[in-house]
Order: sequence, then structure tokens, then C-alpha cells
Amino acid sequence: MFSLRNYIVFLLLLFAFLTLTSSINSQPTLRHNDCYGSTGTANASYNSSLTALFESLSSKASQNYSFYNESSNISIYSLYLCRGDVSNETCKSCVSSATQEIRNRCPSSKTAIIWYDECTLRYADVNFFGKPDTQPWLIMNNVENTTSPGQPNFYARGLLEQLIGRVNEKDRLFETDEQIVKIGDRSLPSYGLVQCTRDLDVGSCGKCLSDLVVEAQVCCESKIGWRISGPSCSLRYENYSFTEPPPAPPATPPSQLVPQAQPPPDNGGGGKKTTKIIVITIASIASIAVVAALFGFWYYSSSGRRKQERDRETGQEIPLRNNLARSLSMHLMDNMHARDDDDSGEMHYFDLTTILTATNNFSDVNKLGEGGFGPVYKGKLINGKEIAVKRLSMKSKQGLEEFKNEVILIAKLQHKNLVRLLGCCLEEDEKLLVYEFMANTSLDAFLFDPNKCKDLDWAKRKNIVNGIAKGLQYLHEDSRLKIIHRDMKASNVLLDDEMNPKISDFGTARIFGSNQMEANTIRIVGTYGYMAPEYAMEGLFSMKSDVYSFGILMLEIVSGKKNSGFNHPDRAQSFLSYVWQLWNEGKGVELIDQTIVDICPISEALRLIHIALLCVQEDPNDRPTMSRVNLMLASKSINLPKPSAPPFSVGRLIIFDQSSTNGTGTGTGFVTSDLSSTSASS
Repeated sequence: MFSLRNYIVFLLLLFAFLTLTSSINSQPTLRHNDCYGSTGTANASYNSSLTALFESLSSKASQNYSFYNESSNISIYSLYLCRGDVSNETCKSCVSSATQEIRNRCPSSKTAIIWYDECTLRYADVNFFGKPDTQPWLIMNNVENTTSPGQPNFYARGLLEQLIGRVNEKDRLFETDEQIVKIGDRSLPSYGLVQCTRDLDVGSCGKCLSDLVVEAQVCCESKIGWRISGPSCSLRYENYSFTEPPPAPPATPPSQLVPQAQPPPDNGGGGKKTTKIIVITIASIASIAVVAALFGFWYYSSSGRRKQERDRETGQEIPLRNNLARSLSMHLMDNMHARDDDDSGEMHYFDLTTILTATNNFSDVNKLGEGGFGPVYKGKLINGKEIAVKRLSMKSKQGLEEFKNEVILIAKLQHKNLVRLLGCCLEEDEKLLVYEFMANTSLDAFLFDPNKCKDLDWAKRKNIVNGIAKGLQYLHEDSRLKIIHRDMKASNVLLDDEMNPKISDFGTARIFGSNQMEANTIRIVGTYGYMAPEYAMEGLFSMKSDVYSFGILMLEIVSGKKNSGFNHPDRAQSFLSYVWQLWNEGKGVELIDQTIVDICPISEALRLIHIALLCVQEDPNDRPTMSRVNLMLASKSINLPKPSAPPFSVGRLIIFDQSSTNGTGTGTGFVTSDLSSTSASS
């Protein structure tokens, strides 16, 4: 039988045991370190200052700072960041371990970083505060695939994109969430986390995370779990929960023992006293049993969870045998607003009924045009907003991959010279993209029409050239993604009601990594006549292949002549060789469209031809970047170098564009060359 004193002693011992066990199990998990970018061996003075700096950081962690950055008087810069969900004790323990371990692992380095699951610590002899560094990075992923090898996990991408959008609204620059993914009759959990060091501003944090997302698409997106951690930001995606639960609310304090008045003497024997002893004994035993049960549950569930997490590192593959349409549909519906009456600039998921109503059941009256992918229809939403609906044909060579690519890419892009995607629909057998309606359809509908071309005076043509150039510079250099369009041509430039250009059709576009310069493919996409020679012949594409296409487009805008199928009545030569010959003979004025030659500034037109010839030089290294092109277009004072000869061999391989709009345009410009012998999905 337990006395009250023994019961209290037992509880105190049990509490101490639980605290000790919890402390043991909360040791930080070291993942990796990198002693990188050293500028020399650290001397005694450096080491002394670094030690003092680490002591200061540990002190801040002990004061419950989850992030702190500090520099020494001899220009040593250091910071630590604890994961946003960990407790103060865990943070303090992690920073303490990190300051000791990084010295052991990088004893002579002036620049180093160490990653734990719970915190990150770095230092350097150059000021990195406020700079969104993504390298060096730590990449970890499960060896098992979540879908078929190489197939992106749209759930992961969608969840992380959501978190990146929300983290930019938080002072802590930390966000985590979970979602349930339904695959058939199965419900699978997924968990995501994004975080930046808090020396960054909101814009730098978003850029840092977006750069890591690009890398994730290369290394990890087909895995069931992965993480990428850089010096300034980190991403993580798992199919199990890896964050700490929020702290439990403080327990209600036990009632104070209030001295009771002495009971009257027992005149009737010991019955009441015996009852009281039995009640106390039962209560004591029950309390001990409850505490023991709770301890057992905690211990086994905790050890089980740890074992489960260890098993998942090398666990069995979870087969997600969904097709691309279902996964993309889930991704879109989870991350778009299902409304059709909003003009907020956000993307929406349109239900099929809304699209059918807007387009009058895809009636021929509403049809704007048709390309290799299928038809485009004009529609009107119930709020009166006009839209253009791109309907992917079942027979189209542009499949779900291109559809998915276009949605994911253009959803992340915002520029006045890029077409705006309002949303999409994936229901039944329909694959629909909904765009803003462009009243003047596409550039080719005006440029190559003998009557409409008269509406394109010199001012409009120059404005169109400048707008396209700015849009391409945004894709290549200024957006948070580096994007190669790969099908830049007149039919993929839309014109709004004021004849301002907007680049469209991102179905064949490709994302490049931040340090990637070129890529190679054996499946060529795009339109011959606009393709750079290295791409058409060898499958090599880069920003400079887009520059080449832009040069061809510039020549078409100035001359009013279509390069594809060009045939000079007096000479059997290609469009480019014809341009080059006239230019070298000093007859450049003959290249200018006859409808404007008498009213345009000849010097300006000749300068545009000169810039275009610089863009179509055979060697990609000789071609300017789009930022350089914009400078040359904006300033007449910049001297233009002499262009080298363009690649005439490509001109001789030009074939007719079978997806001509016949002067009608599509309203969206999504008219791709769909040549069965030359085009394929990449």
C-alpha cells in the first residue's frame, strides 16, 4: 500500500525520468556540413573572434531567439536559424551543438555551414547578410519514386508553391502545411515546409525558394520525400509529418491542499477511517496506473514514430498509379479558386459547365481559329468578361505534357508583354486553357494579310518589336524562372485592342536552372524557319536560340514578308540569304515593307534590320542577349557591330507552316506548327 508521501516521490521520480528521456531523444540530428569558399587558413586572432562570436550566438539561443545574426570587429559574419516549429529547448540545444561541431569539422576554414534537422549555422569572412544564397546546398531524397521514374509530383510542386506564396506574408519567413491527396480510393498525406533566414527581405526570400524549386524539378520531384537546403533558404516535402507538434497548453494546476478541520472522534468504530484509507489507496493506484499507461503510450508511440520515420528513409515505394490528367487536375483544383466572376489576377479552375455556357457549347460561331493542337473559341462569362478558350484536341500532337507545362509555367509569370492565363479546366475528356481575350488576335493575322498590314504603321511595328523584346528579356533574365520559349514566331504574338504585343504559347517552353546555359534534346519542337541552326540540327537550345527566333521575327515585322516558304521571283534563295545579300549590297531599303517605306524613318528601319542580323548570326556566342538587344533598341548612340553571315543552310531546309491562321487569327495566338515530320513534344 502506497502512502501519500511515497506516491508523491514516485511521481517526482517518474517526471525526472520522462524529462531525462525527452532530453536524450531531443538531441539535434546532424545532416551535413560544408567548409567551402575558404580564402585562407584561419589564424589565432580569427579563431579567437569566431569563438567569441559563437558564444554570443549560443547566448542568444539560450534567450529563446530562434534566429540571430551578428558580426565581429574583424569582419566575421555569422548567423543561426532554428526550424520554425522547434521548441526553445531544441533550438538552444541545436545551436550549442552546431557551434561546437562546425569548429571540429572545419578547424581551418574561414567560411563554413552546418545543417541539422533542427537548425542551420554558417559563418564567413565576407558579408552575406541579406543576400539570397542557394549554394552550396544539401540535397537529400528518398530512393523510391512517387510515380513513374521522371514523372513530376504535381502535389509536391503545388503544395510548395502555396507555401512560398504564404511565406512572403509572414515576418518569420517560415511556413508549413499538409494536404491529403486522393488517389482512387486511397487517401495519402503529404507535408511541406519552406523557410528563409530572416536577414532576407520578402522578395529575396521568394527568389531564393523559387530557385530551389527549379532545382527540385531536376533532382527530386519524382521522389516520395526530399529536401533541398541552401545557406539562405530550404524546402522539404515528405509523405509523413516531420515537424514538432505545437506545445500543449499549460495543465490546470492541482487543487491546493487546504487543511481540514479535525473530524469528530469516531464513536462508532473505524468504518469511516477504513473507507477513507481505501479511497486514498484506490485513487493512488489509479493515478499511478494512468501515469504508467500514459508513459507507456508516449514511449511506444514515440519510438514507433521514430522507427517509422527511419523506415521511410529506405521504405517501400508508394505506388501512385494515377494518370497525368488526374494528377494535374488535383494539382490545379487544390491551388486555384473555383470561381468565374473574379478579376483579381489570380488563376481559377473553371468547371466545364461554365466553359460550355460561355462558348455556346463550342459553337462554330464562336470559333476563332484552329491549329495543330485543336480549336480556339471566344467566350463570355456571366459577368460579361470576354475570354479565349484553347481546346486541346484528342488527336493533337500537343499532349498532356505540353498542357501541363503551359499551365505551370505561365501561372508563375507576370509581365505586361506576356499573355495572361485566367485558368483552366480538366473534366471528362476535355483539356481547356482559358486566356484573356485579345481583340486583335495574333500578329501574323495582320502582318501577312495584304489588307490588314496597312493597319501596322511604323509606330505600331516599332512598339511591337520593343514589347516582344521586353517580354523575352523578362523570360530569360528578369523572372524568378529562367525560361526558354522555343517557339517564338508571329502567330505566337497576340495583340490587344491597342495593338500592344503579348507573347503566348508556352506549351513547348523549358525552365533552365539558375546556372544552366543550354540543354539538348533529340525531340525538336517549334517551327522551322524560326529555329536556330544549332537547335534544328543538333537539338541544342538556349536563350540564344530564342534570340535567333526574335531576329527572324524582327525581319518579318520590318519587311512584311513571311520567312517560311519565302520564294523570291528572281532568285531561288531563302529569306535569310535574300536579306543578307541586299544588306551587303547596300540595298537594305528594299527590305522595308512597301506599305510603310514612304512614311517611316528609313534610318530607324535600317537600324532594326541591323539589330536583327546581329540576332541571327550563326554562332550563338556572337548573338547578343535580350537585355543587350533592348539597349540597342532604346539608344541610337550605341554603335552596332558588324554582323557575320547568317546560317543559309537552315534557310534551305525551310518548309511551309501548315498551321497558318489564314489571316483569321485565333484570338489567343496558340497556333503552333504541327508538322508531323518535324515536330514532337519534348
